[in-house]
Amino acid sequence: MAILSLRHSFVAALFLLSSVSAQSVARNKGPENHPRLTTYKCTNAGGCVPRTNYLVADALAHPMNQNCGGWGAKPLSGPCPDATTCQRNCIIDPIQDYSRNGVTTNGDRLYMTQLLPNGNVVSPRVYLLEENRQNYEMLQLTGNEFTFDVDMSKLPCGMNGALYLSEMEKDGGKSVEPLNQSGAEFGSGYCDAQCYVYPFANGVGNMEGKGVCCNEMDIWEANRAATSLAPHPCAKPRLFKCQGVECEWEGDCDKWGCSYNPYKVGNPDYYGPSRQFKVDTSRPFTVVTQFPTDSNGRLTAYKRLYVQDGRVIQNAYINVTNNPPLEALRNQNFMDEAYCRVSGGTERYLDLGGTTRMGEALARGMVLIFSVWWDESGGNMQWMDGITTNSGPCNADEGSPANIRRVEPNPAVTFSVVKWGEIGSTYRLNGRRSYREESA
Repeated sequence: MAILSLRHSFVAALFLLSSVSAQSVARNKGPENHPRLTTYKCTNAGGCVPRTNYLVADALAHPMNQNCGGWGAKPLSGPCPDATTCQRNCIIDPIQDYSRNGVTTNGDRLYMTQLLPNGNVVSPRVYLLEENRQNYEMLQLTGNEFTFDVDMSKLPCGMNGALYLSEMEKDGGKSVEPLNQSGAEFGSGYCDAQCYVYPFANGVGNMEGKGVCCNEMDIWEANRAATSLAPHPCAKPRLFKCQGVECEWEGDCDKWGCSYNPYKVGNPDYYGPSRQFKVDTSRPFTVVTQFPTDSNGRLTAYKRLYVQDGRVIQNAYINVTNNPPLEALRNQNFMDEAYCRVSGGTERYLDLGGTTRMGEALARGMVLIFSVWWDESGGNMQWMDGITTNSGPCNADEGSPANIRRVEPNPAVTFSVVKWGEIGSTYRLNGRRSYREESA
């Protein structure tokens, strides 16, 4: 469940890096030094084959030539009296060293840190590019599954190591906005279901200050204390803009989502940082998310598995006692329409087409996003891991950024071995490798 103030603080952190935005690109300063990341495309017949991908930081995290505006409002009128002048005045520079943005890769491993060694907050967010580095990799997951390894051991209460999908344009908006010269290569075109106002939309000055929206699938929002899986469908495909009530709770996107959190469905001993939990977050583990369909190709459910110590761990089953409609689903450990009808706070999810609508977006293709962040708005990530919301064991104060610095001087997450393909093809089962062995 992504609450408005939480993404507010994350996006604001990006602007602490640059406080500006841009459309043109400073080509005379060399190429963008995109970090390389090996991923795997899988089939049941052939196993998993390595692929070469690259990562790009959001356009707002790039160096810029001047202040053209910050998050939460339209571009500044000085450099941006109109979209054409804005494009000419606001110039984005390439990133030469991604480690200064808290991002490093090694083969199929991605390491992201919240703080630089000097203590500066970076809150990195990066998108997966195709090998050509000109387009985003568009994952089509309806009827398929997605798997990754993760190390959450350095993410205490209040942190969020997130892996999610947004229905951005494949080229970052170049094909729909002729003024956009940056494109996916420089991280343009971000959107999500929260419909926040950005100074640029699809890489062009957002002169009317409209909200920027698109379908969002939160596969993984988590720290070592709690985790949440949450789809957020919208009324329209791809990136679109909203204004007024269209951007609000009863607007064109589902801001809360239908979420599945093991703690919240009655399993406080399922996920946590020791061997007493079924999923031990003090050590690396594998996360498998499946998107099964019916005979007509429509998405029917969101299913989760974990793999650790060579064994498959089934997702936590519903185990509540204070919600009779939800209690009736005790034999269920996945999210579907029946679950979303009774889990609470899901009115907009259902009104906007629910699982079917989300499946249509996943079938069209969505961009894979990795991020790590904390909440500076005062909410302390309680929506995801807090006692106050029955979402986890964290008290109201321990997730504050100040406390995080005390208990973990280097809050960071490692994502690795990212794989997608046919259901059953991406993870180890009964000790057998699900990926193709390289020849000696």
